[in-house]
Amino acid sequence: MTYTSYVLLLLFVSIVAGVELTFELPDKEKQCFHEVIEQGVESVIDFQVLDGGKYDVDATLEAPTGQVLFRGIKKQADTYTWKADTTGVYTLCFSNEFSTFSHKLVYVDFEVGEEKPLPGIENLPQMTKMESSSVNIHEHLNTIVDYQTHHRLMEAKGRRFAEDLCDRVMYWSIAETCIILMIGIGQVIVLKSFFSDKK
Repeated sequence: MTYTSYVLLLLFVSIVAGVELTFELPDKEKQCFHEVIEQGVESVIDFQVLDGGKYDVDATLEAPTGQVLFRGIKKQADTYTWKADTTGVYTLCFSNEFSTFSHKLVYVDFEVGEEKPLPGIENLPQMTKMESSSVNIHEHLNTIVDYQTHHRLMEAKGRRFAEDLCDRVMYWSIAETCIILMIGIGQVIVLKSFFSDKK
């Protein structure tokens, strides 16, 4: 195996193992993600467009039977929760086919099933105060991580918008400066022609 093959393999393994993913969606393209879900398992998808165009994408979720469970047209962000009716491969697709030149940066969180309990307390008939406190702390820390992720995404989106706005203001200022200079030079030439001797 070459070095490039190892890097691609590690990237693929990290993408498969992760539940959160940020990816670039080129214009006029569609990308799909597949997940095997058992019957009766509750799942949640949460996505948000972080950059590009009008911050919108088309999103569809299909069951193994081909039934469309969720369809979002030109959505900036959305969350959908469902319980699997059948066991099989569920497909989540994001489409930027309506865009002619703008790439999109999309964050997606695909959660399947409930989180596993803390090790060592899954089969306890009754928990002590210490174990109950540990479970509560664990749940609160997970909530904090979710809030931090949400605020990080909002901060990244706001930062990109501010940088884009800053670039537009700079270009507009340069254009205004050039126009003012041209007008000034034109006025000097016109005034000079008033006081020059005509032959």
